[in-house]
Formats: sequence, C-alpha cells, structure tokens
Amino acid sequence: MSANLFLADPGSLDGLEPGAVVEVGGAEGHHAVSVVRLALGESVYVGDGDGTRALAEVVGVERSLLRARVVSVETEPAAAAAYTLVQALAKGDRDEQAIEAATELGVDRIVPWQAARSVVQWRAERAERGRRKWESVVVAASKQSRRFRVPQVSELARSRDVEGLLAGAALGIVLHEEARMPLARLELPADGDIVVVVGPEGGISPAELTAFETAGAVAVRLGREVLRSGSAGPAALAALNTLSRWR
Repeated sequence: MSANLFLADPGSLDGLEPGAVVEVGGAEGHHAVSVVRLALGESVYVGDGDGTRALAEVVGVERSLLRARVVSVETEPAAAAAYTLVQALAKGDRDEQAIEAATELGVDRIVPWQAARSVVQWRAERAERGRRKWESVVVAASKQSRRFRVPQVSELARSRDVEGLLAGAALGIVLHEEARMPLARLELPADGDIVVVVGPEGGISPAELTAFETAGAVAVRLGREVLRSGSAGPAALAALNTLSRWR
C-alpha cells in the first residue's frame, strides 16, 4: 500500500527541496497523529493540493502536528484539457457519491447544479453549507487517490449559469438517455475545458436540453443502459480518460 497523503497549507511547499522538514498542522496534523497514528520513520506524502507533492519520512509527532523530512519532490502540471463535471443535486447522497468517484477519476472542477427537476433544493444559507460538504468529500477522495491537485468546487449554479459554461467550453457534453451520439465517438479537443453535464433523478428537462444544445453542447449516450445520476458522471469521465489521459 502506498503512503498516506496529507495536505499542508497552500504555498508551504514552494521551493521545497530534499532534506527540508515540512510541517502539517491543524485538522490534517491531528488526523495524521491521533487517527492514523503515524510513527517515526514511516513514509508519507505531503501535498499542497495544487500540483506539488513530497515524499517524506516522519521525524516528529505531537498532538496535532506532524513533522516529516523530505525525500523527494514531484510537481504535476495542470492538464491541457481540463474536465468540469456539472452535477445536478440528487437525493439519497447520490450526488456526493458521484463527486467522490469523479475526484478519483481525475475531474478538475465540480459544479453543483440546481436543475429544474432536482428534488433536493439548496436555498439561501444551505447552498454554502452544501458546497462546503461537497468540498469535504472532494478533499477526502483526493487524499485517498493520492491526487496532486484537489478539484475546485464551484458555487451553486442555475441552468442559465450552465449555459454560460457550455458556451465557453472547448467541448460541452450533456448525458442524455435519448441521445443518438455515443460518447466514445466524440473527437476530444487537445486543450481547453471539457464540460460534462449530468441531470437529476427526473432527467434534464426538454427546455434545459434545448438551451444547452443552443449554447453549443452535444447530447451523448454512454450505452443502452440508463445510469443513475450518481453513476453517470463517473462513467463518462472513465470513458473520457480511456480516450485521452489513460492512453
């Protein structure tokens, strides 16, 4: 099993070189020391969530502070073609299952979407609480999958906001069970934003689909089976990876 990943404060890994000692405090330090119970000499990854990750050896543990000596440092550049998942709010935590798996599959940005047919509603202060909960899910999934970069979770979007995202994308994809075009036949751009839109349990409304296609998106299907809101996005990202990043 590979070493655990812990996230340090933004910018704390800038200019880091082998031999330096890096510290992880706060909630992350507490988790490393009191929950995972790391011991001296164990190997860990320390990342900044923005492309830099260090392999290090634990040299000190306190109640909520981890100290580790850097063995090596790696930097991963941002992908030329970035994946954005527009995930409609869904009941039964299916939306959270979707973004967890999407994070493990390399999504770069996640946009919570209040679709016309979303049963779940984020109103007023609940919108910010919901976004923070999604951020927590994404951070945990990033650590589990040892990601160099933690995906951004945007503010709650309405359908008009999604139209704008699609209009500015290098490729806009709307997953729809009645579409004729298979996703696997798409020609992917070499760079720019690839935006994937996933609807709620009741599906994307005809008005939304028309507006999204007018904005430049293409409706596609994954296969003959109809996937749930919680599995469609990750399935699409896996297919996109097969066509691009996993080659």
